[in-house]
Amino acid sequence: MSDNAPPPPANTFSPAAPATEALANATGILPYQALKELIRAREVYAAQEIEPDQIQPASIDLRLGAVAYRVPASFLPGTQATVMERLEQLGSHEIDIGKGALLEKNCVYIVPLLERLKLSNRLWAFANPKSSTGRLDIFTRLITDRGTEFDRVERGYDGPLYAEIAPRTFSIVVRTGSRLTQLRIRRGQPAFAAGALRRLHEENRLVEGAPGEAAAMREDSIGVTIDLHGTGPGSLVGYRAKKNAEVIDIDKLAAHDPTNYWDPIYYRPGHPVILNPDDFYILVTRESVSVPPDHAAEMIPYDTSVGEFRVHYAGFFDPGFGWDAGGSATGSRAVLEVRSHDVPFVLEHGQVVGWLRYEKMTQKTDRLYGPAIGSSYQRQGLALPKQFHDGSFQEGGGQ
Repeated sequence: MSDNAPPPPANTFSPAAPATEALANATGILPYQALKELIRAREVYAAQEIEPDQIQPASIDLRLGAVAYRVPASFLPGTQATVMERLEQLGSHEIDIGKGALLEKNCVYIVPLLERLKLSNRLWAFANPKSSTGRLDIFTRLITDRGTEFDRVERGYDGPLYAEIAPRTFSIVVRTGSRLTQLRIRRGQPAFAAGALRRLHEENRLVEGAPGEAAAMREDSIGVTIDLHGTGPGSLVGYRAKKNAEVIDIDKLAAHDPTNYWDPIYYRPGHPVILNPDDFYILVTRESVSVPPDHAAEMIPYDTSVGEFRVHYAGFFDPGFGWDAGGSATGSRAVLEVRSHDVPFVLEHGQVVGWLRYEKMTQKTDRLYGPAIGSSYQRQGLALPKQFHDGSFQEGGGQ
């Protein structure tokens, strides 16, 4: 994938058409209909057809290409080099993943993606892992040629995209077309005016706790707290990943037995949950979260003001998360991917563990998150990644 690549092929949404009305003049994250127009205009294109289900309410799923490069360490290319040039300097090892290949935990890989960009100067982009990627503790970041930041694509970028993949807990099988990362595209730098988030919360109950319980609020974000009591003593409140578990095939859904990969955590009065720095946890918020159709939300993953731990790897919530088909906010709890940093840390039920930052879309999306488009985590409670089947852990195991 050189900078002198041939002209982009036609894709699912050809012929090309100008991106007009859906972009309007607003700043914000581009919605589904605007992303479709960018694909028609070939500001986003691919070596293989871009499939309709890659386009989400506020993002585009990115697909792995045919090879992976195992590298000795993570890197950024810097302003004077392409990713391929840096791979040659580092002495990487090439792996054919076309029909499936193993990426081992605690190793770092660089994978060229099928999608490429030819952005205009009015647009820039950023990336985040898909929800299931985060819940599998797969550390994934986007890299561009001559890039100086992970997960950020500068205005006017013209070139290939690469995924850095570092499985932390489980070794995984991936192949050409596997989807670990999503790309969001912004116009301008949207920001909330003072008081706007509070008004939006009052209108939509963005974060809803127990009756009469007020949400913790900052000027630009809303706090969420941890649920470690569930429905009472003996109830299931979380999962801790097992060490040296079997391999997970990313593309096989509901195919893995969770008891081979996870230990359940039950509420036992008088026994706190202590995060071990070497372990990975799946936990859940006490509050339900809602994201209006004209907004998206981001979980701030690491905030030392609440503790030395990371609470979210995927981090983003699509427009319509926690909404029903009739357009009303019903709420859905946020699942947290948790890893402590450096030292053991005691979690207490009800303590603030993270902050949600809301951001405007350029306009209301035509495609809301939910079952109608195959979204996996609407109306969720405590939920493992979609690669696992249900029903193996029973309530009452902690009494």
